[in-house]
Amino acid sequence: MSRIARAETARISFATSCRPLLAVVAAASLAACAQAPVGRQKADLAATGRHAAVERPHRVAALHPRPISRARAPDRDAKQTPSHGVASFYSDTETASGERFDKNELTAAHPTLPFGTKLRVTDTSSGRFVTVRVNDRGPYVRGRVVDITPSAAEALGMVDKGITNVRLEVVQ
Repeated sequence: MSRIARAETARISFATSCRPLLAVVAAASLAACAQAPVGRQKADLAATGRHAAVERPHRVAALHPRPISRARAPDRDAKQTPSHGVASFYSDTETASGERFDKNELTAAHPTLPFGTKLRVTDTSSGRFVTVRVNDRGPYVRGRVVDITPSAAEALGMVDKGITNVRLEVVQ
């Protein structure tokens, strides 16, 4: 086979082997053309911006709770009625009240009670209890009623379990 014939054969085999690559590049180009232009997407977002704020996921809304008014007085009946649910313990760097988080203090996070409220947290299975002070907001996990510090969790004997069923009573 002559040198020219070998070169021609190599050119043809190269072109044949590149066909699948060219097909993939062509398909990607067509797919990119099928998408809406960026300017149009921004205009669509601007038009629906008001609705998008209302339809935020629950998780994002939970990370930014509305501040509780200091003028609102707690309901007297709520102090008498114990609350039941699941408690967990947590750690953080700063609390919603502005205090620095201290894992050695007996404090808790509650979604609605005013800061400074004293709670008696009783483990329903063991009967052990601890009195904590509310200084943070939370928990933001569905089904949980209170988050307590690791030292309070140790007093309840729930460190190994992570969560436990509790009864909450407002002490003062």
